[in-house]
Amino acid sequence: MRGALAPRLMRNLAARLMAADRLAELPDGIHVVLCGAGSPLPDPERSAPCVAIVAGGSLYLVDAGAAAARNLQRVGLPVDQVRAVFLTHFHSDHIDGLGELGVLRWAGGSHREPLPTFGPPGVERVVAGLRETYALDTGYRVAHHGPRVVPPTGAGLEARRFEAPEPGAPREVWDQDGVRVTAFRVDHDPVDPAVGYRFDHAGRSVVLSGDTKKSAEVERMARGVDLLVHEALSPALVGILTEAAEAAGLEGRAKITRDILTYHTTPVQAAEIAQAAGARHLLFYHIVPPLRVPGLEQAFLEGVSDAYKGEVTLGRDGTRISLPARSDAIEVH
Repeated sequence: MRGALAPRLMRNLAARLMAADRLAELPDGIHVVLCGAGSPLPDPERSAPCVAIVAGGSLYLVDAGAAAARNLQRVGLPVDQVRAVFLTHFHSDHIDGLGELGVLRWAGGSHREPLPTFGPPGVERVVAGLRETYALDTGYRVAHHGPRVVPPTGAGLEARRFEAPEPGAPREVWDQDGVRVTAFRVDHDPVDPAVGYRFDHAGRSVVLSGDTKKSAEVERMARGVDLLVHEALSPALVGILTEAAEAAGLEGRAKITRDILTYHTTPVQAAEIAQAAGARHLLFYHIVPPLRVPGLEQAFLEGVSDAYKGEVTLGRDGTRISLPARSDAIEVH
């Protein structure tokens, strides 16, 4: 009985999934969905960094860490409709899902043009490397499915390099269909350049910090913003990892966990930025370390409510915050 029922259930599920149009279901405004709320460290609730932005009926990504494409599909966002990707920098955890994303977007949508991939200097090297890495795969798929289904001209990614903005001089990198994207410099030394992004559409606004230590530039760009999406690392909790590594004689790991303290922002520092900027809501992502033990989320957020009087969301994969057009509502899903 169960064996006979399973294909029927699969048929019903497949019909719903194939017919679904999640983008059309979302009202006008800006919708922010975490397709990766974590870091390189494994966390069952938080994959490597990826933020989906739905604005003006189009789907954009900021960074594409591992599982980016699969997590988009899990939350019902169509990979084949990703319009552009904006990279904050080129650490592996922010780009190692790009190859899969490019293949699934191309093959699923029969695109004739590759996926525009924006970034500061260095983006052209990343894209060239991925195009070469996937060159054999591209040939196999064209030979198997035919150029009508997978047009050779649409495979993979296309680099859209912009010059790194100077501090205090943000650079507009996208302005189409009422959606404006502005890049600004952040401090992730020795990673240079590194940028954050601001999205504006229909009177609503979102700032994404990218990876950075506490930055006056993030605060400046986030003044009066509806939503600040900010990375955060807890030094106290990372210190526990350092102690464990040292006790186990793993000096290399201990050095890494000490080093990462120098180029990230603490939760309280991010809260201070949100308060000073007058941001209306603070969403944490790129959360370090993994919060896998009950009670760690409270420890991670210790002191945040003292520094910031607005609403705070500790992100997980799938967290969605909607900013409807012509409204001041902030909806957390």
